[in-house]
Amino acid sequence: MAKTLKITSERLDLGMSAPSSATTSSSAEPFPQYLEPSTVSEWKPWQKVLFRIAFVFFVSMSLPNNLDWYKEVLTFDWLHLHYRDLYDVARFGSGLNFFGNTLFGSNLNGYAVWIITLIFATVLGFIWTGIAIYRQKERAEYNLLYYWLKVIVRYRAGIGIIGFGFTKLTPTQLPYPSWGILNTNFGDLTLQKIYWLSIGIVPWYEVFTGVVEVLAGAFLFFRATTFWGAILLFGALADIVYVNFAYDGGVHVYSSYFVLFSAFLLVDYIPKLYNLLILEKYTFPNTYYPVFSEAWQRVTRITLKTATIIIFLPVFTYLAVVNFLYDPYKQPALKGIPELRGNYNVTEFKLNNQVIPYSPLDTVRWQQATFEKWTTLTFKVNKPVELDLSNGGGAPMRDINRTFELTGVAGGQRVFYYEADTVHKTLYLQDKNRGNRQEGREFLGNRTDFGGDGRTNAAAKKKGEKPKEDNWIPKEVLAIIGPEDPKIESIARSTRRTKGIQAESRPAKRHRMVLNYEVLNGGARVILSGINENKDSIRVVLDRYNKKYALSRSTLEAGKYD
Repeated sequence: MAKTLKITSERLDLGMSAPSSATTSSSAEPFPQYLEPSTVSEWKPWQKVLFRIAFVFFVSMSLPNNLDWYKEVLTFDWLHLHYRDLYDVARFGSGLNFFGNTLFGSNLNGYAVWIITLIFATVLGFIWTGIAIYRQKERAEYNLLYYWLKVIVRYRAGIGIIGFGFTKLTPTQLPYPSWGILNTNFGDLTLQKIYWLSIGIVPWYEVFTGVVEVLAGAFLFFRATTFWGAILLFGALADIVYVNFAYDGGVHVYSSYFVLFSAFLLVDYIPKLYNLLILEKYTFPNTYYPVFSEAWQRVTRITLKTATIIIFLPVFTYLAVVNFLYDPYKQPALKGIPELRGNYNVTEFKLNNQVIPYSPLDTVRWQQATFEKWTTLTFKVNKPVELDLSNGGGAPMRDINRTFELTGVAGGQRVFYYEADTVHKTLYLQDKNRGNRQEGREFLGNRTDFGGDGRTNAAAKKKGEKPKEDNWIPKEVLAIIGPEDPKIESIARSTRRTKGIQAESRPAKRHRMVLNYEVLNGGARVILSGINENKDSIRVVLDRYNKKYALSRSTLEAGKYD
């Protein structure tokens, strides 16, 4: 490994003048650039104990704790990557986790993993100390171990925050609100939803936060810019931690994770900053790093570093842009029927051939309806819906499972996904809202599967089990509708998407409707007729109206639906 330790020093000058000859005895002498290990200050016993604990703790907190993560990294189709492939490489659970999926949950159990890991690290640290005392002879390599620990923490934090940042840099994490959400009363939105929308309506601010996070991660890949990367990371993520507590955002544990890592990287700089800014003394920040004396060591280091930078910066950028343009993970990817798009007043509503007059208190009659740009029909009734408290994230590939447009929204808002037989003018609709059955779907294993009962594929499908057939859409109609996967732009197709759609296509218990549609008067009126979710016949007359929103239209909306 390394035979010596190199110590470099750079003058940290924030506009202060250098000390005069009256205050230093060797002002003409340059500060020594290299020091032998024997000149390095000795570690105090208590410092060694703390370091041993910190070493075990941060290594444990930096490594994936789920075998699925390793399996997926080895089985990725690296020639046909999906954005979520690299996102999952960067975003994983760590530490000693006995509580299931808690790193990304909305409760405080995630911090229990930290405590358990710290207890484990403390025990091992004292055992390590006991062995050192027993041997009475210890190899003085703590500076070298400290260097490699900081490398592990730097790259873990850098990769992780880059994965987090690209969802904002290409604004998909907090989407611009759909028409259905814009038509929702403010009081029918949860705290979390209000915050997410407040960022989503200003996408260029969301892009700015993404720039900060990606830049912080990029800085952490280099020793010379570690300080600035840690400062950016600490400032940006500390704010996100507080926001998630204040708005019940659900990712406070994961954002706290980066605050912890950035704080650890800043520990070395605090005494020097105090010396410079408070005591106003001439200050040199010393950096210890090993000298790689063997050629294979230098080649290995450069190769691994270059590969990491290429994968998580230019390659990730490309995949993120493709995802933003054609497959935004919280919005449906496929465009809806253009002639149906828009807001509608419900001017006539018949249930089993009986006219139901308008009443804001009626629990059956539709009050208003919206066909989104994508494959969604939204309408309101005066009947509470089961509230989905997630943020609509996760890793769904099918449009029916992308639920940001309904999460955190109450007030009787019904949201249905439709597949259209445009030959016979028929819509096959399924309720997108599965309420609490979607809770915890953010990160099940290393991938989320929405098929069957909403659990992961491994849990929902037993070994050797034959797939259940679901013939609610006739085969001849399915031939007209066509499979979902090829409908996306070819540039956005990937192995993950193909496999994900297949896994998510198992039958699921959902409310369903089959409605014929007729477009009249150049699109000014739409008539829907057929069978609703309760097997009753309905006829709904919709008259289009142009609603002018006070909120100006975004200049940076994800997805192409033209």
